Amino acid sequence: MIDRKWVGHELPPSVLSIDHSRLRFFAKAIGETDPVYTDSAAARDAGYADLPAPPTFLFAAELDSGANDRLLSDLGIPIAKLLHGEQGFSYHRTACAGDTVTVHSRIEDIYDKKGGALEFVVKTSRATNQRDELVAEMRTVLVCRH
Repeated sequence: MIDRKWVGHELPPSVLSIDHSRLRFFAKAIGETDPVYTDSAAARDAGYADLPAPPTFLFAAELDSGANDRLLSDLGIPIAKLLHGEQGFSYHRTACAGDTVTVHSRIEDIYDKKGGALEFVVKTSRATNQRDELVAEMRTVLVCRH
């Protein structure tokens, strides 16, 4: 069983510098064909400061920093038993190439179902830019199957 002592635990901040090549790679990986995500001129013509981050891009910040790997290790969740249960985003402003985003995350809840056969970890995150403006709020539910 995942120790409930982790409820309220805050992960170390994850910092992600957003650059053009990374955004173009991500857009291609998700099959995004709108030139606003790959062409700076098209992005500026659409009213963005530069290439905007596609909607699910901010999820990558903690993956790249290793914070999620450390969290799984701390919680004792083997990767072979991990399921991605849910991901939600609330956007407040657009992150663009040239921005640096910092993600602060907290474990909000840990609970089980089916007599402990499934354990759930609810993590909330706030992403801010280099001007300390709120970019997005995220919610992730991890599932550990036993």
